[in-house]
Amino acid sequence: MVDKFKNFVDTYQKSSSYKAPLGFGIARVDLGQKSKKVLCTTYPILNWKDENLGSYAVFMNSLNLSAKISSSENECVYGIDENFIHKALEFYAPFLNEAIQNKTSHKNIQIILELKKALETNRLKTRDGDFLFRFVVLYKDTKCESIESAYMKLLALSLGKAKLRSLVLEGIFGLLQNVAWSGNKPYELEWLRENEIYLKMNEIYPHIDFVDKFPRYLMQIIPQYDNIRLLDSAKTRFGAYLGIGGYTQMPGASYVNFNAGVEGTCMNEGRISSSVIIGEGTDIGGGASILGVLSGGNSTPISIGKNCLLGVNSSTGISLGDGCIVDGGIAVLSGTIFEINKIEAEKIAQINQDFSIKTNNFYKGKELSGKNGIHFRQESTTGKMIAFRSNRKIELNTDLH
Repeated sequence: MVDKFKNFVDTYQKSSSYKAPLGFGIARVDLGQKSKKVLCTTYPILNWKDENLGSYAVFMNSLNLSAKISSSENECVYGIDENFIHKALEFYAPFLNEAIQNKTSHKNIQIILELKKALETNRLKTRDGDFLFRFVVLYKDTKCESIESAYMKLLALSLGKAKLRSLVLEGIFGLLQNVAWSGNKPYELEWLRENEIYLKMNEIYPHIDFVDKFPRYLMQIIPQYDNIRLLDSAKTRFGAYLGIGGYTQMPGASYVNFNAGVEGTCMNEGRISSSVIIGEGTDIGGGASILGVLSGGNSTPISIGKNCLLGVNSSTGISLGDGCIVDGGIAVLSGTIFEINKIEAEKIAQINQDFSIKTNNFYKGKELSGKNGIHFRQESTTGKMIAFRSNRKIELNTDLH
């Protein structure tokens, strides 16, 4: 039977109708209390690029074409009905016993088994007939056309299946609705306003945790490594990436926006704005802020190298190479003028082949962007901004990470 399944998959992939997916998955959706629009999409499993193409063949051949919700050359969304579940179980027959005995195996089959339970308890649709479970395929990385595909991309980023800054996220803010979140449940603001008296008089007004278009990271993601620590769930947005373990995010001014994050072990007590990428071993001090691309006129994404130190309440608006230090309380921006004497400039040039020594000793921040081993400082007596070759080795406390 396993060979029969492999032949089925192989035949489908060679067929003229086959279209390779960028990502696909089965999702549960939360619909608006009034508009019935999708407010949130949750994927138990995300299949990305070449992952689990056998399940892709199963799902595509189990579809009820009349259950189409949306479709284009870039993506498609189909409702899941009774026929889909029964067909998928037939295709998966060679693996069912193993999946039933071991709930950590064959995760796409586990989803179908859960859908079967939903079918048996009449939970596949709302009373109005809207599909609560949907099969979603993303074919091309273009502007998102549905909330389902927007959530798929954000999930791909948070899981590290897609690299930060690698996906087209244009249009996401226009797609997503600003909603009130109570636990993991979204509520339409207009519905809450219309029903405020009834809800409050009957003591059923929901506890509102926050209002935003995005859920929080921990509402959608289980950290993939045991040594990732988030001490305040409000401080990390869905669509952030927290690296390969060892990341610690303290409460207070710390924050990580979507399409931003770290590549490895880091300490973060500051702000990692949208599209900012932090290298392994870097320490972001309390209240330190790194300029993002969503506002303020900055259009160039910033990267911070490995083993850097951003001092308390500092501001960084250029990229930093490895081993850089920004002293506390200063702003290192594109137009900030730094003085580097000849001796220190020669030291910097030794480790940066693209660094050009200037005769007047003055350098704009943008001329130092991405350079390794630079220490940025402000002289306390004169207020002059200076930079020099860093002579400190930045090391995180291994006991904390």
